Amino acid sequence: MRASLEPADIAIVALYFVLVMCIGFFAMWKNNRSTVSGYFLAGRSMTWVAIGASLFVSNIGSEHFIGLAGSGAASGFAVGAWEFNALMLLQLLGWVFVPVYIRSGVYTMPEYLSKRFGGHRIQIYFAALSLLLYIFTKLSVDLYSGALFIQESLGWNLYLSVILLIGMTALLTVTGGLVAVIYTDTLQALLMIIGALTLMIISLMEVGGFEEVKRRYMLASPNITSILLTYNISNTNSCNVSPKPDSLKMLREPTDEDIPWPGFLLGQTPASVWYWCADQVIVQRVLAAKNIAHAKGSTLMAGFLKLLPMFIIVVPGMISRILFVDDIACINPEHCFQVCGSRAGCSNIAYPRLVMNLVPVGLRGLMMAVMIAALMSDLDSIFNSASTIFTLDVYKLIRKSATSRELMIVGRVFVAFMVVISIAWVPIIVEMQGGQMYLYIQEVADYLTPPVAALFLMAIFWKRCNEQGAFYGGMAGFVLGAVRLILAFFYRAPECDQPDTRPGFIKNIHYMYVATALFWITGAVTVVVSLLTPPPTKEQVRTTTFWALWKRGAPESAGKGELYQGQEKSILKCNENANHIIPNGKSEENIKNVKPEDINLLVTCRDDSNPVISVSHSEVETPVDCYSNGQAALMGEKKHEEEEEGTDNRARHLKFIDWFCGFKSKNVNKRVVREVEEETVCLQMLEETPKVKLLLNTGLVCVCSLGIFMFVYFSL
Repeated sequence: MRASLEPADIAIVALYFVLVMCIGFFAMWKNNRSTVSGYFLAGRSMTWVAIGASLFVSNIGSEHFIGLAGSGAASGFAVGAWEFNALMLLQLLGWVFVPVYIRSGVYTMPEYLSKRFGGHRIQIYFAALSLLLYIFTKLSVDLYSGALFIQESLGWNLYLSVILLIGMTALLTVTGGLVAVIYTDTLQALLMIIGALTLMIISLMEVGGFEEVKRRYMLASPNITSILLTYNISNTNSCNVSPKPDSLKMLREPTDEDIPWPGFLLGQTPASVWYWCADQVIVQRVLAAKNIAHAKGSTLMAGFLKLLPMFIIVVPGMISRILFVDDIACINPEHCFQVCGSRAGCSNIAYPRLVMNLVPVGLRGLMMAVMIAALMSDLDSIFNSASTIFTLDVYKLIRKSATSRELMIVGRVFVAFMVVISIAWVPIIVEMQGGQMYLYIQEVADYLTPPVAALFLMAIFWKRCNEQGAFYGGMAGFVLGAVRLILAFFYRAPECDQPDTRPGFIKNIHYMYVATALFWITGAVTVVVSLLTPPPTKEQVRTTTFWALWKRGAPESAGKGELYQGQEKSILKCNENANHIIPNGKSEENIKNVKPEDINLLVTCRDDSNPVISVSHSEVETPVDCYSNGQAALMGEKKHEEEEEGTDNRARHLKFIDWFCGFKSKNVNKRVVREVEEETVCLQMLEETPKVKLLLNTGLVCVCSLGIFMFVYFSL
């Protein structure tokens, strides 16, 4: 008998959504009142605690509760390896990638690639790849997992649930903005962890402790006779009913169908580098830190939090199989379809089924609300970042004269297009990877992301890598991966009771080994082409590689030095007069709270040129493409006639500050002045005191040691 939400639960869900909307509106109002409009100012105020919580919750959405718990129910501890791997890669982000991004003075990933390599080709490649991944591994999966929660709790049709989810997301989208998202993410992280820990304790008590989970899981096979008597099933064959013999091991034999250890270490790890170190949604949160110490602290905190999913998601998934074995471990496609609507398997319902049956009334509603709200936060972020990438990185290159209004319309139309594609894709997700949604996400990502990981690693660590090498290496990897992905969809795995007639190279080669090959082929092509073509210019590698972190200093040109001195005087003058300026219509009483460095940062951001597209000195200045959790704002110079007609107070204050500090001069060296000032800010952000550095490095050793210990403990 399927449990359903009680009126008390539904009331709590409604109250929770009202609370989240109120927090979002409050954060938006507070942000708009107390800072000047740009993303950059709002971002620079974030501390390590808020960012660490936001990193965790932006990754652990309801698709993880569905996917991780489902794979735990189907195959044991193996899926936890991704979480411990992420723990290590987060530190790579904090200690290697983020310092390079800060040193480069960039805020988006296409901007970094453009600054490192120049040209448009890699920018378009990266934008197109990001859109593919957003649609096929994020948006469609999020819609499916959220709909599954609604279906389990209310008993609604899957597609009706998807439409409801999109409608609710559109309602909550109004609370966007980076500060609002981080505030609500922090609340959701807290409630999600409390709720999941509570469920873990209840379920462990139900089965008798962790050791009992391991013992009973290996015995959790469905009662075939009882099922055949209960359900009206014409097919009496059964398959995959017993747990796998190595279910209690994490890293498994090289021929294992779930996690072969060589494939995981050599193929999955590089593929995960893209998600953790080069995906806009993750990196953007860390770049919102006050300085490098807060950025590193946030990745350490998120690393420690990544120890939790193994215990609060994977283990409850295994317990769900123990308690509801006849449903979770369905015996054949016909039975599976009757239980959960998927012929491939029912492991995906493991966590919702546990929530609905073990959690007390009240807490059950809160758990459901947190899952769906976190999911909608993800959907909002994906909608905005995908439409931003399409409009500013693709459409704007095609139509350079597009107005802001046109870009906004195109962005909304593109979101609608993405939603339609994603809903159409849901039936394929239901059937892929034996119904294990989490492994579906990893398989698609492993065919497309290793080339990107190779490009970012080579861009950061190898100065000789140039645009031609990166482009042809990336394209070689992308074409091979895309062909393999198309073949995987064309030659679908048969149902478990049918013979497997797929070609040997599809059937016998694990997707992680394909990822390994793609990573190294991309690297090899990039090296060969780079060595056969001219090296990048000194300016392209001066601030954009890991080695630039050891050479911190202002540009060497004497002309730039003089400009820097002039710029410094301008900044000092701006600081001295900061208390006379009232940004964003603030009252005189509150002006004391505005820091001089905030105004400096405002000036820098206000006058920045387009960071995404590399522009020559002779080209017209274009609006800066600022991303805030994927939300774009065109904040650059307006057209001359619009500036004359504009009566907005905020715009007038901004123009006054720009004029007052001398940033609107149209001389040839304007760009150099701005770049030198920006670089000074970036270098200040990279400074650490010896005590803080020692503390952070101690934390790094602790978290990495803990990660290695977990891998060893769960693999022996």
